[in-house]
Amino acid sequence: MEIIRDLKDITQPFNRAVVTLGNFDGVHLGHREIFRAVVKKAKKISGTSIVCTFQPHPLKVLVPDQAPRLINTAQERERLIEASCVDVLIILPFTPALAALSPQQFVQDVLLDTIGLKHLIVGYDYAFGRGRSGDINFLRSQGAEHGFVVDVFGPVQKDGQVLSSTRVRQAVLSGRVDEAVSLLGRQFNLEGNVVHGDGRGHSLGFATANIETEKELLPPSGVYAAIVRHVEDAASTKQTGAEYHAVVNIGRKPTFGLSPLTIEAHLLDTDVDFYGKKLRIYFVQRLRDEQKFNNVDDLCAAIAADISAARTILNATQIIEFREYLNIDNNLG
Repeated sequence: MEIIRDLKDITQPFNRAVVTLGNFDGVHLGHREIFRAVVKKAKKISGTSIVCTFQPHPLKVLVPDQAPRLINTAQERERLIEASCVDVLIILPFTPALAALSPQQFVQDVLLDTIGLKHLIVGYDYAFGRGRSGDINFLRSQGAEHGFVVDVFGPVQKDGQVLSSTRVRQAVLSGRVDEAVSLLGRQFNLEGNVVHGDGRGHSLGFATANIETEKELLPPSGVYAAIVRHVEDAASTKQTGAEYHAVVNIGRKPTFGLSPLTIEAHLLDTDVDFYGKKLRIYFVQRLRDEQKFNNVDDLCAAIAADISAARTILNATQIIEFREYLNIDNNLG
């Protein structure tokens, strides 16, 4: 997949460009149905499949206090879109100047003159431009005027509910990480570098890897059963590195007095030192809330119970990843 981060890098319009526009935060199953349609249409007309998105999220520029906590980091979003088999990902820097463009200017200058749009596929609720005036009706009128086709993708539903980034956020923020799988088509995960902690876990007999992450959206404080992978190449869509069952604690260690929020993974059945390495945590199930215990013995007993519960859950769990759903000739699972 070719990634373009500046329109100036497009020296000539693409061949029969089939384009979708959006933020695509989470790259959930609904987004991937749209990508599937783009890829299929491009193959059918021997064209170029293109995803056009924005960085940063427009709300972070326009109304920062209303901007959502993003489900994906920029790198994760790129990796997930690449796995969707599109030819080109265009990441437009979202600036006040871009925001000031009228919908007509955006269509003419960006989509037609620069990208070479021939076929546009968008979600049913997509809108852009000042005051979101570039809605579906506007796009259809522009298509009729300038000779490009507009297909509107209806709401993608699962279990009678529309798939959306908002639903993913709600599931994660409430700790229902297991429910996020049916929305994302994969385990919710985060990755980060292993950094030094306070060493308390080791002194208790439960050594942990302390994860420092750029992820904005985190599950609430608590204890989770998870699978942890050593990521040798964070930009790759291919499986790399060894996997470990783990108990992950997100919280402020209230038993020892409140501290800054930490993410600590106790890897089961291994004593490998991952300091300075990158780990990816796949959340499987929430085990319990974070608690303040009366003493260290009670805390250690609770951790031992967490490990036992996690073993039972994880022994019956296999990581579900996006790549298992992305063969464009098959239906989504």
